[in-house]
Amino acid sequence: MQTDMPAGAATPQLKRTPLFEIHRELGARLVEFGGWEMPVQYSGILEEHRAVRERAGLFDVSHMGEFHAEGHGALDFLQSLVPNNVAKLTENQALYSHILRPDGGTLDDLLIYRRGADRYMIVVNAGTTEKDWAWFHQHAAAHPDVTLTNTSAETALLALQGPLAERMLQPLATIPLDAIAYYHSRPGIVADVECLISRTGYTGEDGFELYCPADAAPGLWRALMAAGAPRGLLPAGLGARDTLRLEAGYCLYDHELTEEITPLEAGLGWAVKLDKGADFIGRQALAEEKRDGLRRRLVGIEMRERGVPRAGYAILRGGARIGTVTSGTMCPTLERPAGMGYVPPADAAPGTEVAIEIRGKPVAAVIAPLPFYKRPKSAS
Repeated sequence: MQTDMPAGAATPQLKRTPLFEIHRELGARLVEFGGWEMPVQYSGILEEHRAVRERAGLFDVSHMGEFHAEGHGALDFLQSLVPNNVAKLTENQALYSHILRPDGGTLDDLLIYRRGADRYMIVVNAGTTEKDWAWFHQHAAAHPDVTLTNTSAETALLALQGPLAERMLQPLATIPLDAIAYYHSRPGIVADVECLISRTGYTGEDGFELYCPADAAPGLWRALMAAGAPRGLLPAGLGARDTLRLEAGYCLYDHELTEEITPLEAGLGWAVKLDKGADFIGRQALAEEKRDGLRRRLVGIEMRERGVPRAGYAILRGGARIGTVTSGTMCPTLERPAGMGYVPPADAAPGTEVAIEIRGKPVAAVIAPLPFYKRPKSAS
């Protein structure tokens, strides 16, 4: 199964996570992603995808970056950088947001955790970590009462995702996992390792993220696999992570979000609080965009004829190009090809008939609502 995940031969210049040797032991297929040598699959994308939807999968996402902002001015500093309202966070709560250019274009999407009074952790994408750190450092100069630290190299991150994730993880954890609400976190011990246990996810399923010291990651991975294997836990790579997030309608940076695309165009207006009572970089541009109307909208695309939409393919209507596919694949849960892309608002209504240009020929498709998949309400 093909995905939009980039592939290429590994080179010595690529970074490696603390779990790299385990990936090699497991026979993972390793590819370049965001400057890292990462596992794209182990047993196969389809099998790993289904494991996450039906049981659970374990992902190494230690390539993500982690920053910390502390001090009396930390809240004001973060409020000035992101459009979501950091002031509403309670201790151990997290929120999704973005850092923006002055014109509203997206430099990155990220998570912000409130760890305590005047203490925040920011989690950024792997491929933009250096760019983001420079941005944070540049703007912290106006906030002398803020201390910034970059702990990306010392931090590992494991994601256990799927409907059985809580049952697999609870025997290893010293805290009650059912007390961690969605988009919340708590410090705790997992398999004798001190972790920050978070419940956010990027697959459309329930699950947990475990932030831990980098040198403890291999032992934690092995303990999780040993505990979960009897219930069907599988190691899962970036290929399945991509098909899972696409079905769930989640944006991937450098695909649905770029420096030329605003959060409003991406359908993420719920994370933009123009009235939060604090100015932020890009606020004026987003306010004008909201007033004047969007240039384009992110939409779902379902194929009506044989063919798979791929990133970069043209979206056609009446024979004319109206937009571009940003992500697309054969979706295992849907059992049909689907993708996402940008079109003018006038062409964005679900049910609108379009075509995808595949190898020079138009292939019938239709605009579809997002997300393509929602987990059953009865799922844990």
